[in-house]
Amino acid sequence: MNAFVFVGIDVSKAQLDVALRPTGRFSAANTEAGIAEVLTRLQAVSPTLVVMEATGGLEIPLTEALASAGMPVVVVNPRQIRDFAKATGQLAKTDALDAQVLAQFAEVMRPQPRPLLDAETRALAALLTRRRQLVEMLTAERTRLMSVHTPVRKSLRTHIAWLERAIQQTDTVLTEAIHQSPVWREKEALLQSTPGVGPVMTTLLTNLPELGALTGKQISALVGVAPFNRDSGTLRGTRTVRGGRAQVRAVLYMAALVAARFNPVIRAFHQRLCAAGKAKKVALTACMRKLLIILNAMMKHRTRWEHTTG
Repeated sequence: MNAFVFVGIDVSKAQLDVALRPTGRFSAANTEAGIAEVLTRLQAVSPTLVVMEATGGLEIPLTEALASAGMPVVVVNPRQIRDFAKATGQLAKTDALDAQVLAQFAEVMRPQPRPLLDAETRALAALLTRRRQLVEMLTAERTRLMSVHTPVRKSLRTHIAWLERAIQQTDTVLTEAIHQSPVWREKEALLQSTPGVGPVMTTLLTNLPELGALTGKQISALVGVAPFNRDSGTLRGTRTVRGGRAQVRAVLYMAALVAARFNPVIRAFHQRLCAAGKAKKVALTACMRKLLIILNAMMKHRTRWEHTTG
C-alpha cells in the first residue's frame, strides 16, 4: 500500500462522496451511520490528509468525527478549490468529481490542519453570526424607512423596533455566555486590555481559533492582511492584500480605525506611515496587521497589553 493516502470528501445534505489518492472512491449517506462507515474505512488506510470544503455547517459532524479519531482533517475555502480545479483543467462539476479534486488538492497543496472550534466556540460564533444578520436587516429597514410611502411606515417601524430588541437580547446572551466560561473570560480580558479596542474582539475569539498558535506572518496571511507581491519581469506592482477571513478582517478594520486614534502604539505607527507619504488606506491596513500581530503575541504568551512592548 502507498505510504501516502490523500482523501477528498464532498459533503452534501444527503451524501458523502469520498475520493482517495492514489486510488479509490466510495460514497455513504450523510447520517450518523454513514459517518461511522466513512470513519471505519478511512481508519483502515490511515490517511495522510483529509480535505473538505466549508459547506455552511454540513461538514461539521464529519469533521468532528474525523478529528476525534486523530485524523489530520482540513476544511478549506470553496473558492480555493474552484480556482485549483480551473488551474488543473477540471471544468466539469459533480459530487464525485469534486471529491477527486479535493483529494488532488490535498496531495498537491498539503494545507496545514488547524485547531477546530469546540462546541462552546461554535455556539458563540452562531450568536455572532445571528447578530450580524440582525444588524444587516436593521440597516436595510432603516434605509427603506427614509423613502417608503406612508402606508408602509408603520410596518417598518414595528419591524425596526423588533430588530433593535432582538439585537439587545443577543448581546445579553453573548455577554452571559462569555462570563460563564473561565477560559473565555481570560481570553476576553487579555484582548480587552488593548487600548482603543472594543467588544468587537469577541469575533476574533470565535472566528480565529488559531490566534496565539501561529507566527505573526502565518496569522497575517490567514486573516488576509499580509501584502502579496505583484511583480513580473521588470515590472513592480503595488503590494496588495487579498483572501483570508472576511469577517475577521472587517472587525479588525474597525478595531484598527479606533486604535489609530486612541491606542498610543498604533496611533504613533499610523502617524509615522502617513508622514512617510503612505496612502491612508495603506497605512490603516498596516495598522490592522500590526494590531493583529500584537494580539497574537498577547494570546500566545498570555500577557496583557500593559505588559507587552507593542
